[in-house]
Amino acid sequence: MTAPHDTKLPAAFQRLNWSNLAAQFSEQIALAAAPLAAVLLLAAGPAETGWLQTAQTLPFLLLSIPAGLAVDRASRRGLMVGSEALRALALLAIMLMIGFGQLSLVGLAILGFLGAIGTVVYSVAAPALVPALVPRAQLGAANRWLELARSAAYAGGPALGGALVGWTGAPGAYALATALSILAVLLLAGLPKEETQARPRRDLLHDLKEGAAFIGGHALLRPILVTAVFFNTSWFVLQAIYVAYAVQNLGLTPGNVGVTLGIYGAGMIAGAWVAPALARRLPFGTMIVIGPLTGFAAATVMLLTLWFPTVLLAGLSFFLFGAGPILWSITTMTLRQAVTPNAMLGRVSALIMTATFGSRPIGAAIGALVAARYGAPACLAVATAGFLLQLLVITASSVPRLRELPEAA
Repeated sequence: MTAPHDTKLPAAFQRLNWSNLAAQFSEQIALAAAPLAAVLLLAAGPAETGWLQTAQTLPFLLLSIPAGLAVDRASRRGLMVGSEALRALALLAIMLMIGFGQLSLVGLAILGFLGAIGTVVYSVAAPALVPALVPRAQLGAANRWLELARSAAYAGGPALGGALVGWTGAPGAYALATALSILAVLLLAGLPKEETQARPRRDLLHDLKEGAAFIGGHALLRPILVTAVFFNTSWFVLQAIYVAYAVQNLGLTPGNVGVTLGIYGAGMIAGAWVAPALARRLPFGTMIVIGPLTGFAAATVMLLTLWFPTVLLAGLSFFLFGAGPILWSITTMTLRQAVTPNAMLGRVSALIMTATFGSRPIGAAIGALVAARYGAPACLAVATAGFLLQLLVITASSVPRLRELPEAA
């Protein structure tokens, strides 16, 4: 996972990128294994897997802001090491519970919640650390490589997790996830120590208001935030019920479920690889809009599986979900890093993550409630409507008119 020769990203960033790759693979293997273990070992249905997804994403809603405040005050490297270690311990505990026959849906949800705390801190700290490791002109290239690592994990992690659950049982999947998480910790520990600067004591509420005011008053960040909220809510309405829907309605095996989820990662890789070529040919704002547009198209394709229940349509849907929105991730992260003062990056990232990733447990809860009352097909319709809303929000803003990366505020 090294950058091309003409990019020449710093060695410290390369180490961060390898750690990111290991952590992302660990997370995706575990996320694929959890609902499969719930369905196959605990006979869980769409509603139960929806509540499981809610528990595993709730820390993004509850803890992103505290994590962002910590990132702006403490060592970002140290926070990432501690958070990833916490996730490794949670994965190890799940593996032992399964191995000793003590697994329960409640235990799986609680440990999934604890592991997600580590993911939240890592996710807030990493974007704030990148500008300290690479010059501004290389932010786009650095973010692209981080997204390529994430894409590779999304491509291989779910497929590998599903295959391991099918071949060796859930403990094998969790053993590999734990080992990769430990590797990520070791790589992070080898990063150079940051230069800490003495900062005056400040009021936490003041810092939050300052970050929120910056986002709310920014003509570009505000519509991006609202779009991301609708996207993530809709995405997790779908994610909450997909595994149970695929097994019970589409008749897929655990391996096939993993393959379809892996196709999502393959789409991410494809999108990330073509990003530089598209960036040379398309305005910056157009690059951003491609993600919401493709997300709506992908949701429509998944909705068609109600009438044409085939793995091919499910795979196509996940490919589109990966290929287009990865361009959104790369471009909007670069935009946020470029226009936000470095001293506010942690808070701004945390507030955006709270609103966007925090909408994931809300989406999962909506999926669980709708599935329990109306069934999984209704969830697909709700998700598609949400993806239409996010497309309308971004196209009505000034973002599509951006020709290039704007200057810092």
